[in-house]
Amino acid sequence: MFFGMPVNILRDRNVALSDIGDMALLDLAKKIEECEDQDACIDLIESYLCKRLIHETSYHLPRLAEVIRYINNSRQGNIKTLADISCLSEKQFCRVFSDNVGTTPKEFMRIVRLQRILSAMQHNPEIGFAQLSYDCGFTDQSHMIKEFKLFSGYTPKEYIVRHSPVSDYFTY
Repeated sequence: MFFGMPVNILRDRNVALSDIGDMALLDLAKKIEECEDQDACIDLIESYLCKRLIHETSYHLPRLAEVIRYINNSRQGNIKTLADISCLSEKQFCRVFSDNVGTTPKEFMRIVRLQRILSAMQHNPEIGFAQLSYDCGFTDQSHMIKEFKLFSGYTPKEYIVRHSPVSDYFTY
C-alpha cells in the first residue's frame, strides 16, 4: 500500500530502495541519513508513511480487516469461509490477501495460531499441552507441537526452558 505494489513481492527479500523506484522514498532515506536525532528520524518516517496511507487507500482494506478480525477471534478457519466474509471468490480472495498482507491466508492463520499459543502460555503458564492445543484450534497435541517447532525451532517444552513465552499480538 505504501509503495503502490503488492507487498508479497517484497516478502523474504532484501530489496534496495533504489529498486522500488519511488523518488519520495529515496528522498526520505537521504533525510534520515543526514539526521542525527533518532526521534526526528522516527518523525520523518511516520510522516512519510501517514501521508502515503492517506493517499493510497485500498478498496479491499475493509474486507481484509473483517477477515483478519475473524481470524483473530476464531480458533479454526478455512479459505472458503474467509472468502465468503470478504465477498470474493476463493482465488480472488487469496490473491487480494497476499497482495495486501504479504503472505497467504493459510500462512497468516498459522502465524496467528502460533501467537495464540505464545499468548496462552504467557498468561497461563500451568496450562497442559493437550488443553493448549485444543484452545488454539489444533486437531491434536502432536500437530500443535509440529507447527510450533516448525516456526520456533523448538518444541513448546524446549521453548519454555530457553525462553519466556511472550506475544503482544492479542493485546490490541
